Amino acid sequence: MIKNINNIVIVGGGSAGWMTAAALSSVHPEKNITVIESPNTPIIGVGESTLASINNYLKLIGASKKQFMKNTNATFKMSIRFVDFYEKDSEPFHYPFGKPYTEDMLRGVYDWWVKKAFFPETPVSDFAKSFFPAVTLCEEGKFSDNNGEFDNYDPDNYVAYHFDAVKFGKWLKDTHCNNVNHIVQNVDKILQNSNGIDHLVLSNNEIIKADLFVDCTGFKSLLLEEVLEEPFISLNQTTLPNNKAWVAQVPYKNKDKEMMPYTNCTAIENGWCWNIGVWDRLGTGYVYSDQFISDEEALDDYKRYLKSDKMIIPRTDEEIDLLTFRNIPMKVGYHKRTLVKNVVAIGLSAGFAEPLESNGLFTVHENIFMLLKLLRRNAITQWDRDNYNAATYDMWRNFTQFIGLHYALSIRDDTPYWRANSQRVYKPGLDSLEPDTSNGYNTFKNQRMFNNTPIDTEAGIVWVSTGMNTPMLDEIDVALVSKLDYNNLYSEYQQVFNTFEQRKQKWKYAAKNKPSLYQYLKQVIYDEVN
Repeated sequence: MIKNINNIVIVGGGSAGWMTAAALSSVHPEKNITVIESPNTPIIGVGESTLASINNYLKLIGASKKQFMKNTNATFKMSIRFVDFYEKDSEPFHYPFGKPYTEDMLRGVYDWWVKKAFFPETPVSDFAKSFFPAVTLCEEGKFSDNNGEFDNYDPDNYVAYHFDAVKFGKWLKDTHCNNVNHIVQNVDKILQNSNGIDHLVLSNNEIIKADLFVDCTGFKSLLLEEVLEEPFISLNQTTLPNNKAWVAQVPYKNKDKEMMPYTNCTAIENGWCWNIGVWDRLGTGYVYSDQFISDEEALDDYKRYLKSDKMIIPRTDEEIDLLTFRNIPMKVGYHKRTLVKNVVAIGLSAGFAEPLESNGLFTVHENIFMLLKLLRRNAITQWDRDNYNAATYDMWRNFTQFIGLHYALSIRDDTPYWRANSQRVYKPGLDSLEPDTSNGYNTFKNQRMFNNTPIDTEAGIVWVSTGMNTPMLDEIDVALVSKLDYNNLYSEYQQVFNTFEQRKQKWKYAAKNKPSLYQYLKQVIYDEVN
């Protein structure tokens, strides 16, 4: 048991280290918090896309939304848009944030699947558009505070951010860590005892002791993996295929057209590319597998993407020649336990599941919340460790399985990479889609439609599987499950079908009068005058 946890040392800075320090100092100002940051360890700094739950973290530390955005070059994000994941040149679809608008529906989101059963030509992109006014705003590149025209669209709670991750860490350090000790030194030695880490020896020979050590050393996982030798569960080439990324920061050519309120993810030859519009530039990257392509060939793929019509404004060869490209090896997977003895790992040192679905900073603040709950008793027993590890393990497993679903449901076969993806065996066990994703999909299916059992409509599986042309309900399910004949069912749903069209037209009309995301931010957040 660890009792009287008064001294906490965070090894490593970056987003994870300073997010942890800011949260600990906000909730536990009585404790001594120290961040030890190496002077020569580069910050990866590409975790620029978040989920709406980041708002919970900002509220926890008492952050001003406007000041946070201005100091991190942030923009708003309302959805994740997927292009060509189902198959090459397939229609894009959105996974929006928040609760779907199901007023005037008979059975909630199931009603759209009934529509699809009767009208198979309905594009899958219509699913999210029928329930989320935010998707209409996304497709128009607009933003709104919502004055009632967009029904349940909530810009305060169901909007996330794109921001500069390096600036985010610096802003947290400067504004929310005033009572945090900051030491800029390398850790030269780590001495252990029966309770875990006894003390650190820094490059200036200073000895650092603590009751609890937080490992925020990135993929290196200096304390948890290297010193305590906690096993790492690799997911590369099992549930998740990719292990490297090329990244580049691309200057805007036209902010008004290119700054979009969503993260754009486009599948290409050997992986997928992202576009993230922060205030002063585009953040882009290409996630790929070096099992199928060399780094040099991947860079060529990436440059072709930047020159293609998949970009809102394609770049020229001359513009691409001016960019700085960085190659980042990715350690894909997670540790079996992330709290061992007196060490807890947060951020990349705990695990990573490639950037799809913006999981990087999400797992950081979710682990921080768990740690804060753990510290409320000011003691850590083995029971606490076991429960913490069970919770974090389940979180990593569920998230990686959900990301794996994006590949499992694809039918692309245009390259060896995608053909291998379609032939991958998702083995039973911890590296598979079982039980949470595949069984979860079957649980969601037809047995719920006609007994009005609630469905978790915020679950990503609902929106991603439909976008990948694998709906929770199809025409076969309608025929098998319903005790009605098709004519009676069609009559029952006629008004619902009309309602879908009326609400989409209403939201599209309202969006026409709203400012672009750039114009909104320029006036409301960044205080710039035309």
